[in-house]
Amino acid sequence: MPMDMSHKAIFERRESEARSYCRAMPALFAKAQGSKLIAKDGSEWIDFLAGCSSLNYGHNDPDMKQALIDHIASDGIAMGLDLHTEPKAGFLEAFEEHILRPRDMDHRVMFMGPTGANAVEAAMKIARKKTGRTNVIAFTNGFHGVTMGALAATGNGYHRGGAAMDTQGVTRMPYDGYADNVDSAALVDAMLSDPAGGVDAPAAIMFETVQGEGGLNAASAEWVRAMADVARKHGALLIIDDIQAGVGRTGTFFSFEEMGVTPDLVTMAKSASGFGLPFAMVLVRPEHDIFGPAEHNGTFRGNTHAFVTARVAIEKFWADDAFQKTLATKAKLIEDRLSEIAAMVPGAFLKGRGLMRGVDVGTGERAADICARAFEKGLVIETSGNHDQVVKVLAPLTTPEELFHQGFDILKQATQDSLAAHTKFAAE
Repeated sequence: MPMDMSHKAIFERRESEARSYCRAMPALFAKAQGSKLIAKDGSEWIDFLAGCSSLNYGHNDPDMKQALIDHIASDGIAMGLDLHTEPKAGFLEAFEEHILRPRDMDHRVMFMGPTGANAVEAAMKIARKKTGRTNVIAFTNGFHGVTMGALAATGNGYHRGGAAMDTQGVTRMPYDGYADNVDSAALVDAMLSDPAGGVDAPAAIMFETVQGEGGLNAASAEWVRAMADVARKHGALLIIDDIQAGVGRTGTFFSFEEMGVTPDLVTMAKSASGFGLPFAMVLVRPEHDIFGPAEHNGTFRGNTHAFVTARVAIEKFWADDAFQKTLATKAKLIEDRLSEIAAMVPGAFLKGRGLMRGVDVGTGERAADICARAFEKGLVIETSGNHDQVVKVLAPLTTPEELFHQGFDILKQATQDSLAAHTKFAAE
């Protein structure tokens, strides 16, 4: 399914070398609906990437689409800085009623520029201003964005190398399970408790409960609670980065809500808009809401069109527990089908949690080959991990079970073909 050659030249001639996903998926996409991507020539792919978890409700949800069309057609506000608007009020009321209050969360909602990295920058700044400290504890294989502050907290050396200068202000510690027989929460506590431990008192401890780009490393509830206790003991704010793991991806709206912790700050973006529109926010407990007017700002703080679609998403999917119940069923389906694939590859094993799962197939070369073969057969899927060795499933949460099975059938065949080709090459 090659890309229309009449358009290939313009991308190669004019688009920056920083482009990435399109290199492995050379198609000219024109339409999308639900869990499918459609090329200009009519070729279809099942989407197991979902905008890197930006499309948890699928492409072009009909109710969100209609609400946005109606808003635009009636000359609704398109850009409102941070002025009071009807769409913002509607979103905040729905978010308060269906998300925050049922989870006993008193957080305020701060809007900033529309990227997850901007949300991380804002959260780190709040923690530093609140505590008067500069150090932030982050973790191995964490990914928080590629702007300078967020990049300092990101573990990946390739991305940090893009800064072409030192990234500062972060102490990196081992994530849960990173090192065998190491209780990393106890280690962090011991080093902070020791005046000769060499770690400055932190403004914040920040992590993802499931490390999306880091290889689907999933922290245990016990570790998350222990790290929250460490933060509280040492006067640091707890920041949970729920940009990729949130909005239902792990089976509940927040990835941490069944773990018995209440973060001081939560960063959100990606599927927060419901429709794939750029939109980010930080949830901040009232006692930490200490920025003055415009102290952290951005022209597009609060995408007004995203307020429209995000409200519909919350009211449609989270007003009761029906949608969440379907997620548990689909999570089991994903686990069962991925277990079949893991059993095919020597040494492979499952990673992740909920609907944020994958298979570590050992090497980045093998994972890339499997994904490339899957793409040729009609499945969009990507890799993650410190060596890109994890074949990662981030399908829309709304994907019908039949389509899930079709996608996994393709992935299974791609894995078989990759193994066969490798065996033939080794024999020759």
